[in-house]
Amino acid sequence: MNRVYEKLMKCYESFKKKVDFIPEVALILGSGLGDYAEDIKVEAELDYHELDGFPVSTVPGHQGKYIFGYVGEVPVVCMKGRVHYYEGYDISDVVLPIRLMKLMGTKVLFLTNAAGGINSSFKAGDFMLIKDHISSFIPSPLIGANIDELGVRFPDMSNVYDTKLQKVIRRTAALNDIDIQEGVYIQLTGPNYETPAEVRMCRALGADAVGMSTACEAVAANHMGMMICGISCISNMASGISPNPLSHVEVQEVADRVAPLFKKLVTESIKNISKEINS
Repeated sequence: MNRVYEKLMKCYESFKKKVDFIPEVALILGSGLGDYAEDIKVEAELDYHELDGFPVSTVPGHQGKYIFGYVGEVPVVCMKGRVHYYEGYDISDVVLPIRLMKLMGTKVLFLTNAAGGINSSFKAGDFMLIKDHISSFIPSPLIGANIDELGVRFPDMSNVYDTKLQKVIRRTAALNDIDIQEGVYIQLTGPNYETPAEVRMCRALGADAVGMSTACEAVAANHMGMMICGISCISNMASGISPNPLSHVEVQEVADRVAPLFKKLVTESIKNISKEINS
């Protein structure tokens, strides 16, 4: 058996022994949504350490557990603390949590993150609907022998961020008087922030926001046939766009400030996405 698939199935078997819950939507809680689980009706929790071979986040502020429960009447699994490539994990380990959530039964992957603003019309505290991404600066999680049980060898990438789900999020934002930008997210490796020259490169490539996660997760989810949507919280303007030095403290402060509005947008979007896919 493929080594990557074998590890995934071990995690899945561990999950089935501990949790009896079938989620519809998988939500990754980026900075600014870390305490989101407090606002849902929690049915079960599963610490990453309880899953055989599961990668564990080492980033401060990223707790490591799955939260199972309901947003309104929608069954969800929330990933409280993601794993990043810069932590030293193989890219297959970085996306293992995504693949596991698909095996749990999820239909939709809702990605959130804190990102640096590259588009000069953005400002710290804005939300950006992810329309597309650039992931060429990190290894593809699909490199190596294809795992046929998960998806095809050469998956189409023309509609990674589902256009129907994008419409739902736009409509939800408008109904709740929440301003939302739109753009392309680019994932670089981190953990260092980008130089001004690197930010200019990203802008030349067509990126509007930059971060250290999300795109590789979307690639793995798309490979498995999940519907995907995503929202970035612009927590700071990127190097060279902003004259101020960048720090994780600033990122967290902005994320905390806009968290209530971010939570409302995500909550109402999940409810409306469920209606859309079940109509």
